[in-house]
Amino acid sequence: MAALAPTPGIDVMKQVNRQFVTGVTVVTVMDGETPRGLAVNAFSSISLDPPTVMVCVQHTSSTHDSLFRAEYLAINILSTGQLDVVGRFASKAADKFEGLDWGRGPNGSPLLDRSSAQMEVRIRERLRASTHTIFVCRVVHAAVTEHPPMVYSAGKFFDGGALASLG
Repeated sequence: MAALAPTPGIDVMKQVNRQFVTGVTVVTVMDGETPRGLAVNAFSSISLDPPTVMVCVQHTSSTHDSLFRAEYLAINILSTGQLDVVGRFASKAADKFEGLDWGRGPNGSPLLDRSSAQMEVRIRERLRASTHTIFVCRVVHAAVTEHPPMVYSAGKFFDGGALASLG
């Protein structure tokens, strides 16, 4: 039997992941009457019919347990005008919503003003995968604005509306 190749180390995986361009989202939830949230780049559409998406959240995140208990959450796709917002939600600040403009979606989830797009979703499945939980969700509300999206690559943020077309 052939020996298995060694698993790539964390440093190599960080370098690989830095080569991938992602959108920037903030996932938010109401924990009772307290809004909570975190910056997440592990977001993806799964299906358009029915509209289904997924987000992955590390178990050690201070927002994880609030999300795990919730029925609904929101995914805010950040715009280029929200660099201040991504910094706030990537931090360990006690109240990330202090002084922030936001409203509630139809099912109560926090929707951030100035976002490029927003979705409120109902959590359908919670899948534990190593250090993260994958939340598989059905989209129940969605809105799009004219604000260009922010994108992230190699530790930096970019204007997603100013990308050069290759074709």
